[in-house]
Amino acid sequence: MSCPRCGGPMRPPDLMHTEWRCDEDGPVPPFHVAEHIGADILASALAAIEKAQVSQGRPRLPVWCPWPLPPGWVMTGVAWAGDDRTGVRATAVACSGPSPLRGGPADLVLVAEEPGVGLGNRFGGIPGLDPGAMISDAMSDPGPRVADHGGPHAKIKVGGHPTPLWSVKSPTDRSAYAGEARGMWLYAITWPASAGYLLAEHVVLHDLSEWLPPELVYGAPSPYLHGKA
Repeated sequence: MSCPRCGGPMRPPDLMHTEWRCDEDGPVPPFHVAEHIGADILASALAAIEKAQVSQGRPRLPVWCPWPLPPGWVMTGVAWAGDDRTGVRATAVACSGPSPLRGGPADLVLVAEEPGVGLGNRFGGIPGLDPGAMISDAMSDPGPRVADHGGPHAKIKVGGHPTPLWSVKSPTDRSAYAGEARGMWLYAITWPASAGYLLAEHVVLHDLSEWLPPELVYGAPSPYLHGKA
């Protein structure tokens, strides 16, 4: 387990504290990453997420995954922030495949989170705990990537609904898009930055907590879920 905001080590609850704590960020929900990925591991992770939610009487948290996967892409990881004491407050799914422009390897991490967790900002390499201010800036100054002033940088379908995403300023090694779906922040972060053009294609996100496609293909664990970002 690690801190969802900085990736640092966590201190467990003790006699003096009832919450998990990070030395840098204070009380935060612990971030769990499945060490490997496969059908059984993913099913176990989804069951753990559901159990944590039920134990706290909290609504189901979406676990977004592109489905169908883009040609040549595989799923490479699943993670979540929270536990049975607090419920789950964020989920993450990683995929990898050929870059849509250069054809080299590319990685995608999708994050769904409640306000204030900071997981998506961490993977996006952007400051703060949520993308609200940066989305506002992007909406007022969309730049040359969109034809009509004020339009979103990407439009994908999330859970059956058209959903706008906005490109927010991130380090040059990646691209970060953010928006809202089901009342939660939704992030799509890609490495390298050029892989962000994947979102210009017909991308559909499916909630794995509702149904786990048996045809999902799995690959080597994502280095970005395991500390590279």
